[in-house]
Amino acid sequence: MASSCSFLLLAALLALVSWQATSSDPSPLQDFCVADMHSPVRVNGFVCKNPMDVNADDFFKAAALDKPRVTNKVGSNVTLINVMQIAGLNTLGISIARIDYAPLGQNPPHTHPRATEILTVLEGTLYVGFVTSNLPAPNRNKFLSKVLNKGDVFVFPVGLIHFQFNPNPHQPAIAIAALSSQNPGAITIANAVFGSDPAISDDVLAKAFQVEKNTIDWLQAQFWENNHN
Repeated sequence: MASSCSFLLLAALLALVSWQATSSDPSPLQDFCVADMHSPVRVNGFVCKNPMDVNADDFFKAAALDKPRVTNKVGSNVTLINVMQIAGLNTLGISIARIDYAPLGQNPPHTHPRATEILTVLEGTLYVGFVTSNLPAPNRNKFLSKVLNKGDVFVFPVGLIHFQFNPNPHQPAIAIAALSSQNPGAITIANAVFGSDPAISDDVLAKAFQVEKNTIDWLQAQFWENNHN
């Protein structure tokens, strides 16, 4: 009898869990959710503006993505168009970026914690790559790379460290990237590790990188410039 009751209880629990899993609707329940940047309400993203107050400018930005950008000391400039620039991108899960590379410039190793990136080269040549998360030996972190020419496309999976480098010492390069989030985020590895505020303890970093503390102190004293606009 006890065994039968336990079975019925388990069956009821599984049915309840199954119903909860299938009764949700992961698709959008409205046409759009234009971000209300002035709302005091804090949610995971932005609350919706009243749809009666929405107009075409909520989905538009004169971004001049056809114009070249001035690059910084690492030789790149990322012009990102996300929900902060176009409020209509809220909840739509997409953004776009133009990336300019000086000769021998790079978009240094970084990660997007909330987005997969697909990149296409418009001008020039790029050497690109990403590193996997921890794997069993011998390939504990496998490095995958490719040389891209004009018109080529490459994908960087969500959350993985990746980079792009222009190997041409004479000609700039240009790429366009689409990202699978309206707010993909960017963590530039060197900036985050050596340029955090407040600084990470040099004892911690010296141990992690297996170098002398004065090496860490020198790195932390550098100006870690952001190449994202």
